[in-house]
This record gives sequence, C-alpha cells and structure tokens, in this order.
Amino acid sequence: MGTDRKAAMARYQASRRLVLAVAIGLLCLLLVFSGSPHSELTHERIEAHGLVLILIGIGGRLWSVLYIGGRKSAEIVTAGPYSMVRNPLYFFSTIAAAGVGTQTGSITVAVAAAMLCATAFYIVALREEAHLKALFGAPYEAYLQRVPRFLPNPRLFRDQAEVTFSPRIFNHTLRDGLVFLISIPCFELIESGQEAGLIPVLFYLY
Repeated sequence: MGTDRKAAMARYQASRRLVLAVAIGLLCLLLVFSGSPHSELTHERIEAHGLVLILIGIGGRLWSVLYIGGRKSAEIVTAGPYSMVRNPLYFFSTIAAAGVGTQTGSITVAVAAAMLCATAFYIVALREEAHLKALFGAPYEAYLQRVPRFLPNPRLFRDQAEVTFSPRIFNHTLRDGLVFLISIPCFELIESGQEAGLIPVLFYLY
C-alpha cells in the first residue's frame, strides 16, 4: 500500500511539473509581445534586482535539497530550512520565478510570475500534505501545527550536526535551477528584436 501511495505521488509530482512548465511557457510566449514603459536605467535596475532574486532562489533550492533529497516520503525532515517552513523548495522557486519576471523590466510581470507559481505550489502542497498525513500520521500532524506552510518563520530555525544527501538529486536540482538563468539571455534577445523592429510590441506592462 505504501509503495502504491509513493508511486501515485511520483506520478502526481511529474504531472504538476508538466502543468507548471506549460503555464510558464505560455506566459513567456505572451511576454514576447510586451514592452516595459520604464526608462533604460530603471529597466536595468529592475533586471539587476531580479538577478539577485534568481540567485537566492537557486541557492535556497540547493540548500533545501541537501536536507530532503530522496527522503521526502521516507521520513519527516524538520531541520535546516524545513524547520522554518514546510515547503522551502516551493518558496525559493517562487522567489526565482519573480526574478525571472523582472528580466522583462516589468514589476507587474515579476509579481504575476510569483503569484502564478505560489498558487500552483499551494495546490500541490495541499495534495502532498494529505499524502504525508496518511503516511506518517500524528508526528506529521504535529509538524503541520508547528511549522508554516509557505512563508518561513526564522525564529523556528534549528539545525543538526550533519546531513547526508544524494549527489544525483543535488545535481538534478542544480540543473533545474540553472534553467532560471536562461531567462536572462532569452529576454535580452527579445528586447533586441523589439528594438530592431523584428518583434512587435503589442502592449506595455509597468
């Protein structure tokens, strides 16, 4: 029964990754024809702040996977980032998504990208919590009561002397994280196309 639950959760996680990827892809396609009304200096500053958000997101995801890699359905992880928030991978992915949005030079797009990811991850988190409740019972219920779902509470932080992790999962997470950085040359290419008149600007986003 436990194996069936894990297999079902694995299929669900694969499907939610596909849905999220399609949603982000459609958003990026729409943004090809959008422009930023800001001055060049403000535009560059927004992009620079976005790069910081992307790096924080990637670093946070790697920090999180050091604690959880390969153990999500095997044990309750409550140390490191998981002592402050139940879903640090989703939290840091949302930060990185906001950083991707800023590469358009638009604060509106940054907020929209973060909200899109946060909403998708919230739905996924609810499904995963139901699975983990059935798997771990009372100990996990206690964890739910103690640690917030999505917004970290630094006052709860606690760590352990050492952790073991899967290099394969760590490397996979690193590759996933680097995808966020691809947004930088992609949006720069779009801007160049717009400036050259090759790509029409149909609307502006603040």
